[in-house]
Amino acid sequence: MKAFVIDKYKRNGRLRLTEMPEPILREDEVLIRVHAAGLNLLDSKIRDGEFKLILPYKFPLILGHDVAGTVVRVGARVGKFKVGDEVYTRLADFRIGAFAEFAAVKEEFAAIKPKALTMEEASSIPLVGLTAWQALIEIAKLKKGQKVFIQAGSGGVGTFAIQLAKSLGATVATTTSEANVDWVKKLGADIVIDYKKEDFENILRDYDVVLNSQDAKTLGKSLRVLRPGGQIISISGPPDPEFGKQIGAPWFVKLILRALSYGIRRKAKRHNVAFSFLFMKANGNQLREITSLIDSGAIRPIVDRVFPFAETNTALAYVEKGRAKGKVVVKVR
Repeated sequence: MKAFVIDKYKRNGRLRLTEMPEPILREDEVLIRVHAAGLNLLDSKIRDGEFKLILPYKFPLILGHDVAGTVVRVGARVGKFKVGDEVYTRLADFRIGAFAEFAAVKEEFAAIKPKALTMEEASSIPLVGLTAWQALIEIAKLKKGQKVFIQAGSGGVGTFAIQLAKSLGATVATTTSEANVDWVKKLGADIVIDYKKEDFENILRDYDVVLNSQDAKTLGKSLRVLRPGGQIISISGPPDPEFGKQIGAPWFVKLILRALSYGIRRKAKRHNVAFSFLFMKANGNQLREITSLIDSGAIRPIVDRVFPFAETNTALAYVEKGRAKGKVVVKVR
């Protein structure tokens, strides 16, 4: 099968198009003929080696986490899916490989594709949808009437998280550039701050939850917009000791994670708020919940551009510029 791979970690390295063997199907997996694959900054960070301590991959490595396609083979212990099913999924860590003609995934991580969505639209959902779900519902337990600050409202996670928070009845504040203010309001944001002209910490007060996706400086400033007892959930780091436990990291990696997050954990404690780092996990049950929200019209996919499979490097470079409104997708089939 054709696939885009990397042969080593290299900052800003190019993916190489080559022939690779089809994934060997395990008993609890389905083999998917990939129709479309979503791109994420996580793909470029893995390529650059930013996660090599906690996600030590073997090479050559096929990149890509988000898949939509058709089931072409099922393992002996698979009971939820059959050949011909149209599915979407966030591939599991150490089993990634969306930038290819075929991908294998455990049945517990996949879900039937929302019927109203194209393959391209469906492939844009899993990673950002699960990230928003696990941050706002699983960790924050966001409730009707609460206030949440979602950074970078025009990005992939931001566009989904705004819609999810509004479906829960929350008041949503976000940041974006002037050109996107009205557009982000149409997604449901109640308060939109032009980050080039205004400083959110001078405007927002007594928020229950912050979803942080930006740099360390923004993370520190975000503590000041929370009410006492509020919580900040960061998807851009730094990883905390709890994350080390979740992944079963070696002792020396746990020490590194403890040191990396010491400063922000100390500041959070001083502000009487909770800090947690989220590295989202594949989850088919949560994808099915997301499907229900899409089918009901509460959430719609936001796709900025669809690139042909041959232009995957161009697509990834476009994602890295940080200017996409929503998600970027490659059409594989």
